[in-house]
Amino acid sequence: MNSYHHAAVLVIYTGGTIGMVDTPHGLAPGPDMEARVRRAVDELPAQRRASLPAFEWLEVATPIDSSSAQPEDWATLARLVADHYLSYRGIVVLHGTDTLAWTASSLAFQLQGIDRPVVVTGSMAPLAAAESDALDNLVDALGFAAMPQLQEVAVCFAGKLLRGCRSRKWHARDSDAFTSPNAPLLGECASGQWQLHESRGLDAMQRGAPRFELGDYRGLGDKVVRIPLWPGIRPWQLAAWLDDDRVEGALLEVWGGGNVPDDPQLGAVLAEASGQGKLLVAISQCPQGTIAIGHYVAGQLLAAAEVVSGDDMTPEAAFTKLVHLLSLPLDSAQRRELFRTPLVGERG
Repeated sequence: MNSYHHAAVLVIYTGGTIGMVDTPHGLAPGPDMEARVRRAVDELPAQRRASLPAFEWLEVATPIDSSSAQPEDWATLARLVADHYLSYRGIVVLHGTDTLAWTASSLAFQLQGIDRPVVVTGSMAPLAAAESDALDNLVDALGFAAMPQLQEVAVCFAGKLLRGCRSRKWHARDSDAFTSPNAPLLGECASGQWQLHESRGLDAMQRGAPRFELGDYRGLGDKVVRIPLWPGIRPWQLAAWLDDDRVEGALLEVWGGGNVPDDPQLGAVLAEASGQGKLLVAISQCPQGTIAIGHYVAGQLLAAAEVVSGDDMTPEAAFTKLVHLLSLPLDSAQRRELFRTPLVGERG
């Protein structure tokens, strides 16, 4: 057994509701989060406390509300994990819920092949609030982060463990806020016991050896756009995004099983962007199911314009994969091929 199986879990605190306190201007990240967390854990029943791994604490320089997170923050967090993971049996990331699924998806692409758990969690109410979900989520995340069988980035929330790059925030206020619309749960907590469904994890061939890809994420928030189609969309509106020289990639959210308006001018805008080497990918606006580009006549112009199918990927995974591939020194053909390729279980 490797020595890290006996080590502590590292908790990385990035901010978010879980650590917020009341201020005259509303909820904001509060000080002394480690001390507050350790006091809360010390107040757990003795048996529950004894089931938890020891943990150490690392706080980012400036904890933020996750609504303010940018691709550069995803890269900073991935580098923190890469710099520290060998000393710990697992990692827990405390994060705001609004963009938690985006961060989890991005970490999955950057930390390919990681050989221990990275569990991202947060809460819908601050740790100090009455009947908060914060402590339960933290306890469950610590429990899963101590399991050597879990070797990928996951989201733990409301007693459920989801693949990070398959997760979505699904409810604005309910404590059971996250779902995995096109993939089964990786685990769950029942009667205080953490149950991991090992057969649903990434197999050894998919996971491989750690091969972290820590690309240059600087400025990528300017280079990738997300465009949901709407009835009545005009070619000039699509061109306003795709003709901009700053845009290098676009996530198109199309209808149903892969349909767009049957408008040759719309197709010409897409073909022009693809011809310039821009990476265009498409997913369905339907949260469940997949697309098949070109299956319907109404979707054939996507195929003609070399728009890449995202199959059943979530918007968060598709967008962060676009960002990730653009951060690497690849040509447009390589990027298209890698987008089609399942890298971390992000597509069916």
